[in-house]
Amino acid sequence: MDEQLYTIPVNDAFDSDCECPLCVMHKALETDAIDFTMGPSYMDDEVRMQTNKTGFCAEHVRMLYAQRNRLGLGLMLHTHMQQVIRDVTSLQKKPVTGRSFFSKGKDPLTEYFEKLEASCFICDRINRMFSRYVETVFYLYRKDKAFRDKFASCKGFCSSHYALLREGSGKALSGKDRDEFVSVLDKLFLDNMNRVCDDVEWFTDKFDYRNADAPWKNSKDALVRGILKLNSVFLDDQSETLRGGL
Repeated sequence: MDEQLYTIPVNDAFDSDCECPLCVMHKALETDAIDFTMGPSYMDDEVRMQTNKTGFCAEHVRMLYAQRNRLGLGLMLHTHMQQVIRDVTSLQKKPVTGRSFFSKGKDPLTEYFEKLEASCFICDRINRMFSRYVETVFYLYRKDKAFRDKFASCKGFCSSHYALLREGSGKALSGKDRDEFVSVLDKLFLDNMNRVCDDVEWFTDKFDYRNADAPWKNSKDALVRGILKLNSVFLDDQSETLRGGL
């Protein structure tokens, strides 16, 4: 791993004062992947070979459409559709077996579309880099005391990234390092989940007429932060303000 290359985005994410540094990393990678795909790269033969094969998941094709590069998206969709037509034409020529509805085997076309639905050029690009970022988190925790202190003072993690770090620590760390990491991670998760949970509770309590004149405290953006903690959804508007009584 090229440590010098990946320590910068990891440190930047942990400096961002957010509810989940890993969500910040993932969001940045997603933005970069969308920009890359809708940039000049869509004319690159190697990129088009990959997009023809994998296509895009529903979420990312919506994001690509929102970029308003209609020509670029149209060209990628066209050649991807041509690839699907060729693949399906070939699979349809295979003889149909005598499998019953309840047999274990699947129709080749069913398997083809299941794999296609599960594949996405954007997701693949994000996941390759994100795994390197996670490796860097563990590397820095082992090697850099300043990062350990930064890690211990962050605002915790969303549910899925908490589980990811806890699971990954078993392979990336050992002995005292792993025990300390898990102890710090567990405390960070519960302390900060409780903090956001209290903010969400006060957000709902503010709708009681008896609390109409009470201060909002730190609850105005509680829904945004609660969604991030529970669902790993990094909403663009992290500074959401109340509008029209919601």
